[in-house]
Amino acid sequence: MTRVALVTGIAGQTGSYLAENLVAHGWVVHGLVRPGDTSLSDLGISLDADLHELDLVDAPAVAALAERLEPDTIFHLGGLTSVGASWAQPHEYAVVTGASTATILDTAQRLAERTGRETGVVHASSAEIFGDAPAPQDESTPIGPTNPYGAAKALGHHLVQAYRHRGVRASNAILFNHESPRRPPTFVTRKITQGVASIVDGRADSLVLGALDARRDWGWAPDYADALRRCAEVAEDLVIATGESHSIRDFVEAAFAHVGIDDWSAFVRQDDALLRPADIAELRGSPLRARQAIGWEPTVRFREIVARMVDADRAL
Repeated sequence: MTRVALVTGIAGQTGSYLAENLVAHGWVVHGLVRPGDTSLSDLGISLDADLHELDLVDAPAVAALAERLEPDTIFHLGGLTSVGASWAQPHEYAVVTGASTATILDTAQRLAERTGRETGVVHASSAEIFGDAPAPQDESTPIGPTNPYGAAKALGHHLVQAYRHRGVRASNAILFNHESPRRPPTFVTRKITQGVASIVDGRADSLVLGALDARRDWGWAPDYADALRRCAEVAEDLVIATGESHSIRDFVEAAFAHVGIDDWSAFVRQDDALLRPADIAELRGSPLRARQAIGWEPTVRFREIVARMVDADRAL
C-alpha cells in the first residue's frame, strides 16, 4: 500500500531533499509551505508533491489538514532555523520552532485514536540541544542548549519523548550540520562558497567572516534527508552525523583550494560584529547508533561537500 507523508518545512533545504527522497521510495508527499514563500521557485525546484499554504503556528489549521490527509508519517522540519537570529527573536523561536512540535504530536495521537492505525512522527531535532557538551556527542549526551534556537529544539525533542511514552511512534533525528547548494546564504557555509565563487570570478575582492575556530560536523544534506526517511521505521532518538569535525577556517581553506587558491589570507577579513554570543566550540556527533538502528551512513565527505557547493555557486 502506498504510504503518505506530510512534511512541514518542505520548502527548506532538507525538506525539499526529503520530499524527493520520499517520492523516489514510493511515498505520496504533501508539504506545508508558509503563505507567500517562494523559496522553491526561487531555486528552480519543482517537487512531485502537493503543497499546502499554512502558517505553522496556526495549530487548528495544521491539525485539520493532517486530519484530512491521514498521513502515515508526519515529518516535522518546519520552523525558524538560524542560531544567530534566535537571539533577536527568542519568543518567535520558542513558538514557531518549539511549540509547533506539540501541535504535530497531538495531531498524530488524535489521528491514531480516530482511525485505529498508527500515525508516526519524525522530528528534526538538532545538535544545538547539546550546547557546549564535550565532543563527541551521542544519544546519551545531556541536553543543555546555550542559545534560544537550541532551547526551542530541546522543547520539541522532549515533547517527542513524552508522546512516545504515551504510545506515539515518534523519533528525534538529531541532525548535526548538513549543507548543500540549497543552503540559504545567511548560513556561514553558503556565505563562504558564494564569496569564493564571487572572488575567483572577479565579482568581489574579499570575504568578511566572524569566528574561524568554531568546529562543526558537516554532512551532505541529501544524506540527512535519507536518514529522516529511515527514522520513520523506528521510535527512538538517533544522532545523524559524520563523526568528523572541521573548523570554519578549514571550510574556507577547502573552498579556496578547490578554485586553485592556496594562500587565501589576503581575501578574508574578520569582523567582530559577526561573532555570536556564547558560540559552541565544537559539535561532533557519533553516528554509531544510527548505523545500527536504521542502516544509515554518510556518503559524501567534507571536501567533496565544499567542492560541490563552490561549483554550484560558480555555475549560478
